[in-house]
Amino acid sequence: MTNLNSEQLMEMEHKYGAHNYHPLEVVISKAEGIWVEDPEGKKYMDMLSAYSAVNQGHRHPAIIKALKNQADELTLTSRAFFNDKWPLFAKKLAELTEKDMILPMNTGAEAVETAIKTMRKWGYLEKGIETDKAEIIVFEENFHGRTTTVVSFSTDPVAKDNYGPFTPGFKIVPYNDLEAVKNAITENTAGILVEPIQGEAGVVVPADGYLKGLSDISKENNILLAVDEIQTGFARTGKMFAFMYDNIDPDIIIMGKALGGGVFPVSAVAANNDILGVFKPGSHGSTFGGNPLGCAVAIASIEVLLDENLAAKSFELGKYFREQLIAMNSDKIDIVRGKGLLIGIVLKESAGKARIYTTKLKEKGLLCKETHDWIIRFAPPLVITKEEIDQAMESIREVLG
Repeated sequence: MTNLNSEQLMEMEHKYGAHNYHPLEVVISKAEGIWVEDPEGKKYMDMLSAYSAVNQGHRHPAIIKALKNQADELTLTSRAFFNDKWPLFAKKLAELTEKDMILPMNTGAEAVETAIKTMRKWGYLEKGIETDKAEIIVFEENFHGRTTTVVSFSTDPVAKDNYGPFTPGFKIVPYNDLEAVKNAITENTAGILVEPIQGEAGVVVPADGYLKGLSDISKENNILLAVDEIQTGFARTGKMFAFMYDNIDPDIIIMGKALGGGVFPVSAVAANNDILGVFKPGSHGSTFGGNPLGCAVAIASIEVLLDENLAAKSFELGKYFREQLIAMNSDKIDIVRGKGLLIGIVLKESAGKARIYTTKLKEKGLLCKETHDWIIRFAPPLVITKEEIDQAMESIREVLG
């Protein structure tokens, strides 16, 4: 335990930590369920869930138990050997995604990189694209991670500027525009990489049927559709995966965040044999990917989502939360959008910047984060109750009403 107070800790981070984040001025030292606490003992309601990594709630007892039990047995072998947890995790996630195979990694960005490598390798080995000519279609305002390759196709200057030279092979088209996708396809197109809902862009929800349209285009043109469910997956949007709203079967499912239950980084890519089968021993890997500790945590994380029926809960409470926000009729709010418990409030220009309001909400015990300068995102742990949403709404009305 540290005896330092919040001010001292923030000052220390500012001095010794790189300034690549601009956090709200609150220090979190304890957490349970949807509640977090600062060193001075003040409690706050978490409305961000570590960007949807804590869907099951902070320190869910079943997940913590799995972590502790596994830590007492075995933590890491690397994939140089078999271990007794990775096969169980692979089976569990394959059954959940209804795919043949799983490739485990650690972070979301690693899973995206894995999907990119998969699409390119499949394009050369299976589709017959000329060497080094493969193209992947991506979308404006996308967010798929922070690696050099991924920021190569970002359209956010803050994420991209001064990191060149950039990786070629990506075609950027407008989101929610099927004609733009059709026009971008060439004989070298290997795949499409898409977020079912654009989270970092401000919870941008495409038109109904958009993913179905992308799926149809992919099938017609013999290209792979990869859905990035890192932020939208694992019940966040009211379905186990957001692509399920359009009743499609994507070729590649990219997962992370809540797969680790908010206690351990676990990510994965799911696909069928004819796609992930392009990898042979030595062609891709990760020292920590598939580690026993992460696998035990991920198994427990999935079981919590299923046992507590958190997808249905997210659907119902998300609908209720959005209705309450709309009913405020605030002259500061332009649009309320989202699915399940992934909600974005777009402010009117006349209201000023979102940071003003996230700071005021923090002072009232509600932690949420602005995205860009004019959007506030609400994404509480899915274990939140209707009564707790009502409690949150009291503060939101005071600040935005």
